[in-house]
Amino acid sequence: MECHEDFISYLDSDTSLKILECLDDPADLVRVTCVSRSLRQSVIANGLCKQLCLRMFPQLSRVAFVVELNQHGGKEHAEVGSSNSTEWLVLQREHRVFSYLSKALMSSVAMNCIAKTIGASSTDNFPQESIDNTLEPRDVIGGRYSYWSSNGQSNPNVPETLTYELVSQICLITEINIRPFQAYFQLGSPIYSASSVRFKMGHPKASLDAVDDELFVWTYTSPEFPMSQENKLQTFKLPEPVLCIGGILQIELLGRVQRQEMDGLLYICVSHVQVLGGSLSPPFNVEILQPSGIFVLKRDQLASEEPKIVRDIRRLVTILQARGVGVLEWDQDDDDDIYDSDPEYAL
Repeated sequence: MECHEDFISYLDSDTSLKILECLDDPADLVRVTCVSRSLRQSVIANGLCKQLCLRMFPQLSRVAFVVELNQHGGKEHAEVGSSNSTEWLVLQREHRVFSYLSKALMSSVAMNCIAKTIGASSTDNFPQESIDNTLEPRDVIGGRYSYWSSNGQSNPNVPETLTYELVSQICLITEINIRPFQAYFQLGSPIYSASSVRFKMGHPKASLDAVDDELFVWTYTSPEFPMSQENKLQTFKLPEPVLCIGGILQIELLGRVQRQEMDGLLYICVSHVQVLGGSLSPPFNVEILQPSGIFVLKRDQLASEEPKIVRDIRRLVTILQARGVGVLEWDQDDDDDIYDSDPEYAL
């Protein structure tokens, strides 16, 4: 250990690049940049942090470019007289933004990401059976049952949708929980579940033209999940965590299984909905470039420099609020040191 050398520098560039591309943890890539200047340049020049983020979250493939905001809230500019080329400055900026983004993605704490409801495809009795009721976990409020109900249909294949706005324009979603409604006030206490569910995520269209039947652009559609006819909070875990760009989530309720005895029609009713994941805002935000749908990824350096004690208190509060629904807990003090270190001082 008396001689500290970068052994990868003895390899040809293609071989060393293949070795670096095998790293599947963003923190490892950041550590590599602290080993030597040559490794740092290789990681940045080949955009390895960006490539790894895209492999982990394909939704980032629609990033047009990245922007950093300085402590004064304006765009960060290169120093006058800098010898670095514009291309190298762009690569450095992308490396910084995607390395911090990967850190945020890997350290997000589970929370309910629904901010508010947008609307339902149909409602039987408005506002008593509004979609707004699905935000309330309690069965009964003020002596009344709390649930959303669709219109009745004779065709069991008529679908329904519930659309929600999330807490920010960039959220990492892991699972959706839904509890069908059981009508205890009806004979036999029937449960008005759907046969299956599917989830879409995306962003609003630029033009909210009334003649346009579809107001949203969907960038992700999940597989179809079977739903059981049970009065419990049912968990639908996505195959992989999904980065929702644009902050819109829609639940598709497919197939009707319960007929109401009073009118002989089929209904779908939901008591409660949770969307579990983490918000990446305020440190990160997006600007959708219409009508192409590509977006600008922005990192606010001022928001990223939140004091550690504030971060710890916020995480503790989030953990307590999410207790019982699954919380990711881990010590990231070491990783904080790695991301905040200055790679210019590498060997």
